[in-house]
Amino acid sequence: MKQVQVVEKALVAPSKETPRQPLWLSNLDLAVPRTHTPLVYYYPAPSQQQQGPGAFAPERLKSALAGALVPFYPLAGRLGTDPDGRLQIECNAEGALFVVARADDLTGEDIFNDFEPSPEIRKAFVPPPESDGPLAMFQVTFLKCGGVVLGTAIHHAAMDGVGAFQFVQTWSGLSRGLDIAEACGPAPLHDRTPLRARCPPRPTADHFCYSSAFLSGRARPFVTRLYSVSPKLLADLKSRCGAGVSTYCAVTAHLWRCVCVARGNAPDSDTRLGLPANVRHRLNPPLPRSFFGNAVVRDLVTARVRDVLDSPLGSVAEKVKKAVDRVDDAFARSVVDYLELELGEKRGGGDKSHGGEEAKREQLVPVSDLWSVSWLGMSMYNADFGSGTPRFVAPAQMFGVGTAYMTPCADKDDGITVIFAMETEYIECFEKVFYGE
Repeated sequence: MKQVQVVEKALVAPSKETPRQPLWLSNLDLAVPRTHTPLVYYYPAPSQQQQGPGAFAPERLKSALAGALVPFYPLAGRLGTDPDGRLQIECNAEGALFVVARADDLTGEDIFNDFEPSPEIRKAFVPPPESDGPLAMFQVTFLKCGGVVLGTAIHHAAMDGVGAFQFVQTWSGLSRGLDIAEACGPAPLHDRTPLRARCPPRPTADHFCYSSAFLSGRARPFVTRLYSVSPKLLADLKSRCGAGVSTYCAVTAHLWRCVCVARGNAPDSDTRLGLPANVRHRLNPPLPRSFFGNAVVRDLVTARVRDVLDSPLGSVAEKVKKAVDRVDDAFARSVVDYLELELGEKRGGGDKSHGGEEAKREQLVPVSDLWSVSWLGMSMYNADFGSGTPRFVAPAQMFGVGTAYMTPCADKDDGITVIFAMETEYIECFEKVFYGE
């Protein structure tokens, strides 16, 4: 990667007075990887018709960022702990980090033709995490071609993907001159107490995917690739499934089978599929979509490799669908209660870390597993700063081998994209199977 030169760094505080009390974090906030989630947004050089008056002018971006941090004030705070050692957000308005950089020898084609998330991309275009540093960090990098890369890094304890994209949408709307109500829509809800555990906790299942034992696999070299799922391929996959099977379930079933083949898993061995589910609308009463926190629970589906490979694709997709559908209020409450016991044991043993160090980022799930995450339906492309929406949005780096993200394309007519991190030695076979070779 050619050199990217930082020309300015600044802390941007909210433009108005904001609440200063500590923000209690739920067990779902504490169960996510304790690190910043790095994303890159690519904006090509605008045409004459799209050209706005300095859409990415740093002072304009900083002013809009200061405005966005008023309703999203926790992002201007810092992580801390309460007297019992429980992680919380100190809402102190210290500010978000804003970085301006230049890459005078790089074009958008250099970076985003055959784009692959990697540590090098992360280092070049997203600010690095700092111990006890900002929860939210942003970098705008001006390219040789006139295009711009916006790198974002928001600590996962503060919010999930729904909240992250809502924030960027608000920031970009303010930058275009919208008022806060137009840019933000419904005000973000920061109260996480609806996700408080019951007293006493009453988990109804052993949610093994949250346990320390589950996440203790060995580190494995992996690469990340982007796979286009064309409308034709998507229609083919869905036609082989029953009515009512979603894009997510059909593509996940296909991924699961491809992974089993590529890894050469023994037919009589077990394979597991990890399924994260947004529970905002599944709780009783439901949380609003504007809930700003982590509202995702995870589940595992276990099957014999033989059954995944020998069953019709529709049967595997139906198995995925049933697992997704069973995540309801009772399931979510059980997860929260399970975590109350699991996290309580860690705190009792002295685990009070909140760092997000590089060495702790990879989720070391077993070699037999696949995690399938959906960003379909999220507003990831609703980020027009004044010169048009981004041409491309993706993670800057993946931290979990065996993890797949399903994302929309900038043009919905192009189908979807699967971003997949897999062991280096299996990736070639996976690609052949994925595209039907």
